[in-house]
Amino acid sequence: MSATIRAGRGAPAARILGVGGYRPNRVVPNETILEHIDSSDEWIRSRSGIATRHWADDRETVEEMSVAAAGKALANAGISPERVGAVVVSTVSHFEQTPAIATRIAHRLGAGKPAAFDISAACAGFGYGLTLAKGMIVEGSAEYVVVIGVERLSDLTDLTDRTTSFLFADGAGAVVVGPAEEPGIGPTVWGSEGDKAGTIGQTVPWDAYREGTVERFPALRQDGQTVFRWAVYEMAKVARQALEAAGLTANDLDAFIPHQANMRIIDSLVKTLGLPEHVAVARDIETSGNTSAASIPLAMERMLETGQARSGDTALVIGFGAGLVYAAAVVTLP
Repeated sequence: MSATIRAGRGAPAARILGVGGYRPNRVVPNETILEHIDSSDEWIRSRSGIATRHWADDRETVEEMSVAAAGKALANAGISPERVGAVVVSTVSHFEQTPAIATRIAHRLGAGKPAAFDISAACAGFGYGLTLAKGMIVEGSAEYVVVIGVERLSDLTDLTDRTTSFLFADGAGAVVVGPAEEPGIGPTVWGSEGDKAGTIGQTVPWDAYREGTVERFPALRQDGQTVFRWAVYEMAKVARQALEAAGLTANDLDAFIPHQANMRIIDSLVKTLGLPEHVAVARDIETSGNTSAASIPLAMERMLETGQARSGDTALVIGFGAGLVYAAAVVTLP
């Protein structure tokens, strides 16, 4: 005779309660990039929309940036670290396979003994983490969850690669997700297209460098045109699916916060989705570059700090990148 397993009993719904970010102190203009490639400031701006980006110094590690961003998010949410039941960190630039950097971050935050783990979903990582956090809160395994997207992509940038050297940057963004009576995080539309996995990735595996078969530390590479077409056409479909899953239309949105991959991709998505003029659009990439998993929470924080968006606004967030992976959802801004 089989026993009956009791289902978890958590909150009716979940929402984002606070957001925080950390941007490294060093601001790197396009002129610095041009010291290594044959190009121009105009070409970089027209190609990507990027004018400056932030690069971390030796002290601004993945751990340090994460602790700063998460601490700010907790303060903004008014939640003490002791109440955190899980810490989820999305990153592709923490170079220790084990232990998970989330465990050290949780300890540094003073979170007690929460569940803590890392995920690798590149530029969609924040959306993946947000979805996991919502599930934990509704299921009842955690009351509050800290989700962090953090990258030091300058460590993985080949400054001599004319196609990528100007794109990548560093930073950390974090949110606190907690219980709610009404949904503040809509159904997630996520997935992967592994047949396109080769379009974004490392130049060589880690062990190739270790064994001395290559001269340079692994760097990021991508097939820019393929990624651009995929992001514009396929991600517009995913964004529409996320709106439909939430029972909303583009007219119901107050803000659109896509992964800050490329200004041309952002502008094309806005046009393809037919977003009304009243919808505020995150264009943080101009001064922050592409920070992968950190880009959405960093852009969210900036929109709220500058008044471009307000607490309680309805926003569509969508991340997409290496894998190729993607995740989109409608959320209520903290």
